[in-house]
Amino acid sequence: MSSRDAILSRIRTALSNEPDRQLPPIPEVWPVENPSADQMAERFTKELQEVAGEVCRCGSMETAAEKLAEIVEGLNAEFIGRTDHALCNELVADLPPECFVNDGANPNPTELAKLPAALIGADTLLADTGTVMVACATPHHRLMCYLPPVCIVIAKTSQLVEHMPAGWEKIAPQAADPELRGEFVFITGPSRTADIEKILILGVHGPKRLVVLLVG
Repeated sequence: MSSRDAILSRIRTALSNEPDRQLPPIPEVWPVENPSADQMAERFTKELQEVAGEVCRCGSMETAAEKLAEIVEGLNAEFIGRTDHALCNELVADLPPECFVNDGANPNPTELAKLPAALIGADTLLADTGTVMVACATPHHRLMCYLPPVCIVIAKTSQLVEHMPAGWEKIAPQAADPELRGEFVFITGPSRTADIEKILILGVHGPKRLVVLLVG
């Protein structure tokens, strides 16, 4: 008998001698506290700022559009990229269309990397970690999360959940739907890495700056 078989045999014997033995309860790692939308927005903002992200609280889409125009002007950019997301479409509806590039049919990574910034839409916000979840149905959506040096996210407070378990009922059906393609990207602050000397560098593997326009 091998050592593995001997160990398994002892385990089986011990279990058979205690047929009514109850397993300990599963600990509640993420307790559900049901905070208010304002509390979650404050937590989301705090957590994201802790990792060098930026949050701009906006009372309306009109205010968010004004803030977006300020960011684009501050970048001295003639235009930025954007994805075909419902929130993005709503945000830029009254802004000059020539300021936004949405070439999702045939994305060219080299050209996308030349864009000064990208505007993407959030699908879910995790308050406990300041994380933005983006459903990337196409390669264009995914590349826009990574390649431009500035990532601008449009989101609403109604998309906030406490943590991953609290949002799982919404996320799981999307993940299990065989008709949906692509992947989920979870964004928590700008891209960061550190070398052997523990020097933190932003923007090596993705955007150097992350701005979330949080409406509501």
